[in-house]
Amino acid sequence: MRAMASEEVRAVRAAVRLARVLECSLGGLSAAQYRVLGAVDAGGERATHLAQALDLAKPTVTAAVDGLVERGLLLREPVVGDRRSLRIALTPAGRDALAAADTAAAARLAAVVAGVDDRNAVVAALARLGPALDRALAR
Repeated sequence: MRAMASEEVRAVRAAVRLARVLECSLGGLSAAQYRVLGAVDAGGERATHLAQALDLAKPTVTAAVDGLVERGLLLREPVVGDRRSLRIALTPAGRDALAAADTAAAARLAAVVAGVDDRNAVVAALARLGPALDRALAR
């Protein structure tokens, strides 16, 4: 007979399912691409900084950035005073794609949590996870 899953295990399973549901609403962006666009929008300008902020290997970030540059959503610009460095920036199309993905994912999340007794508490708890993840990854 199988033991009952702990609250943490049920939460993990729900979070993984939710991540997949939300990824399907990102309008053609992969979860990694969405995360990269969001990190660049938040001020990540170099691949090394993005890799650290997203807890991804630099080659993974480079591949995601390459794909987003090819799609016209990001661009690489030289850093003034540092010939070896490149700054990564959102293009107007990248801003639009990120905004559309944010809107679609937020609507999908709202639909998912609509059936929860305290919808606002669930959304607030999820919103607090971002800073908590940042702190955990920094350790």
